[in-house]
Amino acid sequence: MQRYIVAALGGTLAGALMVTQVAGPLVAQENARQASVYEQLDLFGDIFERIRSQYVEEVDDADLIEAAIDGMLTSLDPHSSYLPPENFSDMQVQTRGQFGGLGIEVTQEEGFVKVVTPMDDTPAFDAGVEAGDFITHVDGQSVLGLTLNDAVDLMRGEVGSEIVITVVRQGMDEPFDITIVRDVIRLTAVRARTEGTAVVLRITTFNDQTFPNLADGLQEQVAELGGIDNVSGIVLDMRNNPGGLLNQAIRVSDAFLDAGEIVSTRGRDPQDGERFNAVEGDLAQGKPIVVLINGGSASASEIVAGALQDHRRAIVIGTKSFGKGSVQSVIPLRGDGAMRLTTARYYTPSGRSIQALGISPDIVVQQPPRTDTQETQEEERPTRSEAGLRGALDNDSMTDAQREQALEEQRLAEEVAQLRLDDYQLAYAIDILKGLNALGGQD
Repeated sequence: MQRYIVAALGGTLAGALMVTQVAGPLVAQENARQASVYEQLDLFGDIFERIRSQYVEEVDDADLIEAAIDGMLTSLDPHSSYLPPENFSDMQVQTRGQFGGLGIEVTQEEGFVKVVTPMDDTPAFDAGVEAGDFITHVDGQSVLGLTLNDAVDLMRGEVGSEIVITVVRQGMDEPFDITIVRDVIRLTAVRARTEGTAVVLRITTFNDQTFPNLADGLQEQVAELGGIDNVSGIVLDMRNNPGGLLNQAIRVSDAFLDAGEIVSTRGRDPQDGERFNAVEGDLAQGKPIVVLINGGSASASEIVAGALQDHRRAIVIGTKSFGKGSVQSVIPLRGDGAMRLTTARYYTPSGRSIQALGISPDIVVQQPPRTDTQETQEEERPTRSEAGLRGALDNDSMTDAQREQALEEQRLAEEVAQLRLDDYQLAYAIDILKGLNALGGQD
């Protein structure tokens, strides 16, 4: 017994000696790191004083410090930034669904302002701004070298005032100007309508009203069709949706899932990770779902698409999404400002990171450019059928009710055909719902 005790003591003493030997260099390393930080802060103080005393013009101390803070945050990634009091206030208003401006979601890339998406029915959307456009000048002033906040401030102005932005667009040889009239932006989070027997839910943003709008809109459209049994399926149209509130993305995903993980977040500290799971209850009652996305679908819209795709609850069609898979925490600061700091990454239920990769559709469907020539050809193409021939026999195999039903189905099919001219991707989504219903009917 004594031998074991001695061995244990020996091990303890040896362990203590090892800790002491290892801890020494670690402590010295930490002390050196702290000293380096203080030296850098002293350097910052020296530069600050030199600017104050020797810059060619007098500068405002608060502006200098604010610029330094913003530079520190924007050097981290495109989505971290300082929000001065007025910008923080604007952001809070936007999450409630109304604000003033052009109606574009932007980020910064290669020193220029890049359009993530133009929002539906806004001045920018109506003027022809497209996702992926680079804004190089505002009213003739270059945005190169400006912070994103400064560039956004340059685009702000009084409602009714005119702004000219210079745009570089992929596929266009030369930059060109777009004139936009600023307006109050009132975002309707979800617009619901029917196309034939399909319910189309157009989700434009994820703000406080998104889930309530979606639930109410779906209920109204189902009632108009005479009940869920008459619904062929649901199209969730999230094209050009820049995202928004995480909790709304979770609620929209949960609306169509009965169980399982929706999304997880992982930060630098593994203990700070979170998982969000669905609870029982599917608003669509198992009806097939098609999700529409494109390069302007970002963040929260990618969470919804990824969750429904991974659970095989929906078929995702369109083009690859934007790929913003990072979490920003908005942290209020003294003086009524705030900082937007990237604190984690999003992961879909299967463990895929959205960041920089985006959501790849199950079926890639490009939106073809609409041309006047094609439209005229479609309109002028003559149609002929047996029924139009003189003396054609009647169809004696149908009752009047069956004939009416056949004519109604034909009318709906023609509406979808017309929709292809206006919105090919949406028409494709509705065709997929028809196919899924046809397969389901064979069970």
